Amino acid sequence: MAVCELISVGTELLLGEILNTNSRFLSRELAHMGIFVLRQSTVGDNPDRLAQTLKDALERSDIVIVGGGLGPTADDITKEVCCKTLGCDLVLDEEILEELNSFFRARGLTMPQSNAKQAMVPKNGTVFKNLNGTAPGLAYETGAKCVIMLPGPPREMEPMFLHSVKPYLEKYSDGIILSHTIRTFGIGESAMAEAVADLLESDNPTLAPYAKEGEAFLRLTARAKNIEEAESIAKPVLAAVQNRLGDCVYGIDVDNLQTKLVEMLKERSLKIATAESCTAGYLSKRITEPAGASKVFECGIVAYSNDIKQQILGVSGDILKTYGAVSKETAVSMAKGVRYLACADIGIGVTGIAGPGTDSDNKPIGLTYIALTDGDRTLVEEIPAGRSNDREYNRLYAASKALFMAIDYLRKFR
Repeated sequence: MAVCELISVGTELLLGEILNTNSRFLSRELAHMGIFVLRQSTVGDNPDRLAQTLKDALERSDIVIVGGGLGPTADDITKEVCCKTLGCDLVLDEEILEELNSFFRARGLTMPQSNAKQAMVPKNGTVFKNLNGTAPGLAYETGAKCVIMLPGPPREMEPMFLHSVKPYLEKYSDGIILSHTIRTFGIGESAMAEAVADLLESDNPTLAPYAKEGEAFLRLTARAKNIEEAESIAKPVLAAVQNRLGDCVYGIDVDNLQTKLVEMLKERSLKIATAESCTAGYLSKRITEPAGASKVFECGIVAYSNDIKQQILGVSGDILKTYGAVSKETAVSMAKGVRYLACADIGIGVTGIAGPGTDSDNKPIGLTYIALTDGDRTLVEEIPAGRSNDREYNRLYAASKALFMAIDYLRKFR
């Protein structure tokens, strides 16, 4: 199996000014090709450090992909440093130079002289055309090693890799790596890992647990000659995990809870509406993130004050006085009120104490009630407490719990 390293170039990456999504994209694509990513590095716009990072990578790996630093300015040093390190000359590519001039003429502009350096390419190297920008991608092979240089902007790099670089790298691929992500909610990472402990010891496929805010997931990875063989290796382990974790599993290879919920609502042609207090629109925000949410989401009401709960959602004053704003009774009334208001199939009400302070009844910080109703059936969930000094986590977890509650309702009743 070919081994690859990724080097991202740019001081802005080290300063945190730009989120590096390129490494994630490339790692996934290379894995699918059966090319193992050994290491990822980030280096600033410094010639000596970049040269040393490249030398180190070439000692360990068959392929090194360097991203960024192919622009026209003085701090774009990738091509020059890589070629000097590899001992290859840069030569002018007249065709690329004309394409650059045409790029600017088409926009009614004169090409700045500095852009001409983007037409300099490694002698006896390979050029990948950039259909979305001015910096071509480059490849240079020396012995058994290959260095690929790609533009930094994802909108340029991703299509270039898919259309040009991926076919170029196929000669290094002797199989594929298949991954499935098993997403869970309502079970901690350690409990999840214990439930599948014996499966974690497998070499192929491998199973690895991970945690994120309020959720836990498992990544199942199989290595094989082709996709069919990899799927056959992964299938029994995938089934075993689902059997052991049961209803905690909310999706396989889905991005998140909201994507799964919107997908299920669309499949069933159902519409949902939300009434929120402590989450202050966080739940409706997440439901409307996936594409196609407009087909299933009717409206979201943020009813922070008791007056709005009464005037807009129809929560009675007696309920608020007797049980308080943070109660299952109020949550149910909010869910029923927003469902009626929106003429939706499902209504969800969320009320709680996000913190850091509590209410006049000294209820615990994080205490939240979530109600779901379809008109005939009403379900209520309680989050007894949360993190005393983490308001944002309490809001996030409450919204996640509401999303999972809706997913579970659809699985069991619709």
